[in-house]
Amino acid sequence: QVQLVESGGGLVQAGGSLRLSCAASGRTFSSYAMGWFRQAPGKEREFVARIVRSGSNTYYADSVKGRFTISRDNAKSVVDLQMNKLKPEDTAVYYCAADHIDYGGRYYREGAYEYWGQGTQVTVSS
Repeated sequence: QVQLVESGGGLVQAGGSLRLSCAASGRTFSSYAMGWFRQAPGKEREFVARIVRSGSNTYYADSVKGRFTISRDNAKSVVDLQMNKLKPEDTAVYYCAADHIDYGGRYYREGAYEYWGQGTQVTVSS
């Protein structure tokens, strides 16, 4: 079992920045690739970003590429999502998730991840 707890959400104006964190406990954090997803009201949950176990490779949704950065600290069992140049359409509940497969071909799908956090709300005002 892996327990994931997100933090760092809040209200920010368009163009601003937020940094989300996800703290993991339980099994060895470095054994999991980590992802961030988000779900806006009335929409399905969607992939945002992913980082492999070592941190050497990252993947992003086109909608956030160049604005968001995912990183991890295996010593601290934390994965972060730095969000810059935020837009109102970034408003959503953000979730972190853990995947025991490092280089899975369908990393952008919810079903690839075994463990999920409870989510943290991000609201971007225009």
